[in-house]
Amino acid sequence: MSTTTNTTRATLPATGALIGTGVVATAAASVATMAVAAAGNAAGVSLDIGAAPIPVAGFSVLTAFFSLIGVVIAALLSRFARRPRRTFVRTTVVLTVLSLVPDVIVDAGPATKALLMLTHLVAAAIVIPAVARRLAA
Repeated sequence: MSTTTNTTRATLPATGALIGTGVVATAAASVATMAVAAAGNAAGVSLDIGAAPIPVAGFSVLTAFFSLIGVVIAALLSRFARRPRRTFVRTTVVLTVLSLVPDVIVDAGPATKALLMLTHLVAAAIVIPAVARRLAA
C-alpha cells in the first residue's frame, strides 16, 4: 500500500500576508530613516553630498523604493526557494552590506557618511526581520 502526499503550498494567502507585512514594514522603515536623518541634521550633521543637499524626505522615498524591491525578492523566494527564510535573510544581509559601499566612497564628511550608513542599517533592522518572519523556514 502506498500513500500520496500533497506538497502543494497555499501560496496566495501566504503571499498576500507577506506583501502586507512588507508594506507595513516598508512604511515603518521609511518613517524611521526620515526621522534618523532629521535628527542627525538637527544635531548638526550635514546632509550634503558633494555640493548638493539630500532632502530629508528623500530618505523616506529611497527607503520605500528599495524596501519594496526586498518584498518582491521575498515573494519570489517564497515561491521558488527551497528555504525561503534563510535565503532571504542571507541575500538581504549581503545587499545591506553592499548598500554601505557608496556611503563609504561618497564625497561627504565622516559624520555624513556615518549617518547615511545608519539609515541603511535602521531600514534593514526593521524590514528584514518583519518580512523574514512571514517566510517558510
